[in-house]
Amino acid sequence: MAELEAGVAAKEALSETALNELMEQCEEQFTQLEKLQNEIILSEPDACENPQDQAANRLMATEAELKQWLKVEPKLLASNSEVLLEAGKEEMLKLCSELEMVLSCQEAKRDKLKETKELEQKWLEEKTQVLIAAKNHFERMQMEKGKASEHSILLDTKAQIQKMNVYQQRLMECLSDVLEKHVPLPQYESSTKKKKKKKSNTQEFDKDMISLNEILELLMNKALNTPHDPYMTIDNTFWPPYIELLLRYGIAVRHRESNFKIRLETFF
Repeated sequence: MAELEAGVAAKEALSETALNELMEQCEEQFTQLEKLQNEIILSEPDACENPQDQAANRLMATEAELKQWLKVEPKLLASNSEVLLEAGKEEMLKLCSELEMVLSCQEAKRDKLKETKELEQKWLEEKTQVLIAAKNHFERMQMEKGKASEHSILLDTKAQIQKMNVYQQRLMECLSDVLEKHVPLPQYESSTKKKKKKKSNTQEFDKDMISLNEILELLMNKALNTPHDPYMTIDNTFWPPYIELLLRYGIAVRHRESNFKIRLETFF
């Protein structure tokens, strides 16, 4: 490009002979153009004619002119080599200028794409690192979970058992307070007074018999330890009035087939 511009600057002006030849050709072309323009003006139809006929005539004339131009072989406007060289140099300079503009645009696009590519690569590396870290964390958590699963289950079971024991103890304390307040133990009598008394059908409370609080505790332990068989067998250590009290107030239920078996009523 620089060499071409230097050559053009060195031969900026055409020689006098080439310039005269170029001017003569320009005058000839201008004269021919005036002649063609006059012929077109003379060949125009009158304004009184139909517009549709005018359009049809113009179309036919244009088609005929097109056919003529297709038959004509192109030829150079000037035969002088100096003129042709000058015209070629101008076209080359114009083409080089346009190519430089295209090149600058493509370089700008390339720089923009390069910057975008760097940003995308950086984003991809960050996401890859995050994914690797997440995978490592997941694998570590899986290993820790596998190791601690049995231990955690055992600890949870122990904690639940402890909570149930604490709850049972508190419940038994509340029941003992209620029984002590509303159902006191019967008073013991001496053996001499018992002999003086008449024998009755009602069995008296003995020291070896189980208290009401203990009966409730036995019923609760039986229901918790063996829920599939919650019935408890009654023997001589159970005072009948206590059993009757539990049955009447709906705290205990008697077995359907055996009157010597009772269980704790289901309250849920």
